Amino acid sequence: MPTTVHSNRGDMHIYGYEDTGQPPGTVVPALLAEITLNATPDELRAMAQFLRGCADEMDRMGESFDHVHLSDRQRQFETSPHFVVARG
Repeated sequence: MPTTVHSNRGDMHIYGYEDTGQPPGTVVPALLAEITLNATPDELRAMAQFLRGCADEMDRMGESFDHVHLSDRQRQFETSPHFVVARG
């Protein structure tokens, strides 16, 4: 799977794929119309903190910002589905 998902600047897109047990790098993400987060209030607050941090990092890094994994920044998400923020 490519680490950077290219989109039109300013248009947010959501990509994902089903967990079919295939090895990482062999599955191509699909454009999604909707996502559902099944999470606790504490998990949502932690994710909001992560997203704010990503926005700040994008501002600082500009075009050199590539992507960040939630589980790399907040270890309580290591066993959760991958949540990745990429520059739009």
